[in-house]
Amino acid sequence: VWLRNPFPHLHEQVDFQAACDYYSGDDSDLRHIINTGFIFVRSNDRTRRFYKFWYDSKDRFPGVKEQDVLNSIKFEPFLNDIGLQIKLLDTDHFGGICQPIKDLKVGCTMHAICCIGLESKIQALTVILQDWKRFSSAPAESRSNLSTSFAWKPHRTGCWYVRARDISDWRMHLCF
Repeated sequence: VWLRNPFPHLHEQVDFQAACDYYSGDDSDLRHIINTGFIFVRSNDRTRRFYKFWYDSKDRFPGVKEQDVLNSIKFEPFLNDIGLQIKLLDTDHFGGICQPIKDLKVGCTMHAICCIGLESKIQALTVILQDWKRFSSAPAESRSNLSTSFAWKPHRTGCWYVRARDISDWRMHLCF
């Protein structure tokens, strides 16, 4: 769900930018799980070579989704050799079910990461859209207070949540 224009929050000269399932504050830390639900790619020779490498890599990982292939190849020397720049997007602006936007005045997108299956994603995004409508329809003077105290409504879908104090402390919770 796009809440507002995300382009002002993208890095100007970076080849490949993507959401991630958990963000610790370091946009270069590729230990994060890259999520291809929101990516921004500049068309150039580096990204064309990268996409060909990514596509060709699927043969090395039969039966694996493209996002998982990407997470398997993101440390390969080839990406350094071609000079590909990768940055991860801050969940303050590009949130998801795992790590939702906390301040709605600055949030740009909410993604159904951590939801299993299309039906779960649709249900979660429907709740998010309803919450956004509730927030954005509030009077301007109360929106300022709401944006920092706002809580997304819980939803009952097949989503898993990750709560972590740092990148090495993953805790998953299933909710159905």
